Amino acid sequence: MKKTHINFFTEVGAQKPNSIRNKETPCPFCRIDELEEVLDKQDSVILVKNKYTVLDGAFQTVLIETDECEGELSNYSKDHLYKVLRFGLEHWDNMLNSGKYKSVMFFKNHGPLSGGTIRHPHMQIIGLNEVDCLHDFSENQFKGLLVLEKDGVRFTVSTEPRVGFYELNVIWEKDAELSLFADCIQAGAHFLLNHFHRSCTSYNLFFYKHNEKTYCKIMPRFVTSPLYMGYGVQQVANNIEGIAQSIKDIYFKA
Repeated sequence: MKKTHINFFTEVGAQKPNSIRNKETPCPFCRIDELEEVLDKQDSVILVKNKYTVLDGAFQTVLIETDECEGELSNYSKDHLYKVLRFGLEHWDNMLNSGKYKSVMFFKNHGPLSGGTIRHPHMQIIGLNEVDCLHDFSENQFKGLLVLEKDGVRFTVSTEPRVGFYELNVIWEKDAELSLFADCIQAGAHFLLNHFHRSCTSYNLFFYKHNEKTYCKIMPRFVTSPLYMGYGVQQVANNIEGIAQSIKDIYFKA
């Protein structure tokens, strides 16, 4: 039987600082000299072992994306965007290929409804000893209305979303250039925060590898639908055609 649940250490979670909810909380990622167990560093991009190890049977790391606490991936310069994603993807690959873990999660939280606690831009790479984080993965979750298809990169709006309503997807073929993959992710995040819905302040990025492709799901976060929570029923918004067209017009107009 596949193991699909993991223990969360609530006493450790209670100690985590929350600079999203409380603006007066000192940011731990701004105090570079006080960071413990730095694993790798490239300019302002830093990988550290997570001080608050809330998951049982897991190796938890944090990728600090920048030294600008109020920065945001959707506004990075192209050079910095590519640096952050290349750095993260390489360390994710290293953990995947190490043979130490059943699976490895690579994701980003942004905003008060994303599940994160620290405002400072960061991602997480977590190796799971016993749980396969792809146990519920389906390529169907990445099918949808086409925004862009070019040079080994495909950008879609889900017609069969994983959770519901609106989900953006970027699929990256093996050996394709990183830049367009990164550009699409940045465009998706920027669209959600600036052109999508006036109350959208939060999103997640989730990365997956399957059949030699890399998938990124860009998910706006609101209060989760009770239909999904109680019954696993995903709803699809009836205006996703307009969403796909808006992204094309704003970011990929010829």
